Amino acid sequence: MPGHGKKASLKATLHSQQSRLKAKQKAVHAAQVAEQRGKHRKSQSSSKSGPPPTIPFAPTDTILLIGEGNFSFARALLVDAPAGLEHLPPAAVTATSYDSEEDCYAKYPDAKGIVETVRCRGAQVLFNVDATRLHKHPAFKERRWDRIVWNFPHAGKSITDQDRNILSNQQLILDFLRCAQHCLVQGPTPLVHRKRRRKSRDDDDDEDEVVMDNMSDSDAEPSIRPAAATTGRGTILITLRNVPPYTAWDVPRLAKSPPKPSKTGDSPYPRYKLLRSFQFRRSLWKGYEHRMTKGERAHGQGTTGLGGEDRTWEFCLQD
Repeated sequence: MPGHGKKASLKATLHSQQSRLKAKQKAVHAAQVAEQRGKHRKSQSSSKSGPPPTIPFAPTDTILLIGEGNFSFARALLVDAPAGLEHLPPAAVTATSYDSEEDCYAKYPDAKGIVETVRCRGAQVLFNVDATRLHKHPAFKERRWDRIVWNFPHAGKSITDQDRNILSNQQLILDFLRCAQHCLVQGPTPLVHRKRRRKSRDDDDDEDEVVMDNMSDSDAEPSIRPAAATTGRGTILITLRNVPPYTAWDVPRLAKSPPKPSKTGDSPYPRYKLLRSFQFRRSLWKGYEHRMTKGERAHGQGTTGLGGEDRTWEFCLQD
């Protein structure tokens, strides 16, 4: 029957079209899955390698290390420094502790051997150095540094109320920034250009990463990115965990827009310019071991916040 034949032919054609469509859709889906897997692998590879680490020092810098704990960062800087810092003169490094020498060794049993190593290298090691009274220390009279570094500052007052604890640490940072201005090398403001812009909700620039003035965009790609040659005023580097409660200290804003002094007669806090912020990679500093300030936490039993990253903020004085 002619009609029946046409109907069968149409049905076969539609079935064939549906089969081709299904096959095409299957192929498209397979291609999309393959593309997503490729992106995922690339993302994983990128996250593992991460951006190139930032080394904020040059071999011509004079460096003051604050609150050194067991002095393992000073040792890392002098004994097994990252590439580019092999020729940093040990005499250019001054490492300090808030504790007395006796208390330091009691709190951190490995510190004595590390201090001996640092001193044998030719660096200066000082104890009983209050970070809020640097300019009053007799050993610092008339001295200035290119870099003043405080890794993981903490008031160590064991205040259980979180708001009071945050306030205590903010006051510590403010007092440190006020006295440290007298210990920085003077000169023109270091020029910077932005590597990238990451807008925040309040459009602040705290999370920008910027590159020092002697670098072009192509210079930003090596595995180790050096700091600029020391041609301008000295800088302060503060490193903290970039997670609560430390983010509540709001260090970038404290430095850039400090409050009025709480005590009548106190000098106003200086204003600083944020030059850059970058991830602090502990693994880059071989043998470095962060130590807490009190009790068992001093011996490495405590934590400095879960998740997140360590981050360094670098400032210079505003004009």
